[in-house]
Amino acid sequence: MSTDIRKDTAIRPAASKDAAEDRYTVPALMRGLQLLMQFSSQERELSGAELSRRLELPRASVFRMLQTLEQGGFVERVGEGSQYKLGLGVLRLGFAFLASMELTEHGMPVIEALRDACGYSAHVVVRDGREVVFVAKAAGRSAMFHSIQVGARLPAHATVLGRVLLGELSEADLAQLYPEATLPAFTTLTPTTPEQLRRLVAETRAQGYAVSQSGFETGISTIAAPVFNDRGRVTAAVSISVPAPRIDAAELAPLVALVRSAAQQLSERISHTPGRNSWPATPFEKKIA
Repeated sequence: MSTDIRKDTAIRPAASKDAAEDRYTVPALMRGLQLLMQFSSQERELSGAELSRRLELPRASVFRMLQTLEQGGFVERVGEGSQYKLGLGVLRLGFAFLASMELTEHGMPVIEALRDACGYSAHVVVRDGREVVFVAKAAGRSAMFHSIQVGARLPAHATVLGRVLLGELSEADLAQLYPEATLPAFTTLTPTTPEQLRRLVAETRAQGYAVSQSGFETGISTIAAPVFNDRGRVTAAVSISVPAPRIDAAELAPLVALVRSAAQQLSERISHTPGRNSWPATPFEKKIA
């Protein structure tokens, strides 16, 4: 009997598996989640009519979903108009998720020690598609960076944080992520083509860390280094933000060493593997080793 069962399972078409999975899908819930995902940092407010157009659903159906989500605190009406924005319910879910992440749990003591060692704000950042997301923060002495909150997003291609995290991708994966001919520029230092981005990502990977001096925002410098998981893959980045348009040459090498050391500590914590680091050491690190 067991042999017959195995044969039956082996010849069952893939479509049957898909159909079985579809039986357990709740279409209304899926549509509600798709509605929430229409909001972004670029489009914080959307009308019911716009959501109806994007989701290709009747306005009455979208209105009922909005009413349900509003009652749960996941969306809020903007004033007395027809616009909606994400509510605190989504924020609570986000913070609950971040609090449950092993990366955040292990990352906080690491970046707090990094902040104490250098005096600058330190962060743990991950990549979500074409954006980088701040998932942990240890505020430094400068009030300038207190506005960078956990959950903040920045374009990956325009930041050294992104270039560190994109270093995990192959050239084919990078081309698939950025298929367009031109990329939006934020400063004169922003790569504006996928080819320019590819070269910068390759340079960052070869160097083992990244430094940006007023590269994304004038007057702010950033140093970032990769964090590796138990499979040796880049899973996050540790960074510091320096409130200066340029970092003094004498200060740069020690700061890079501190950031890379913190990134290696976090790699060891999440991978449970001592010495976890798959990118090359800097000349300064070799000198003091």
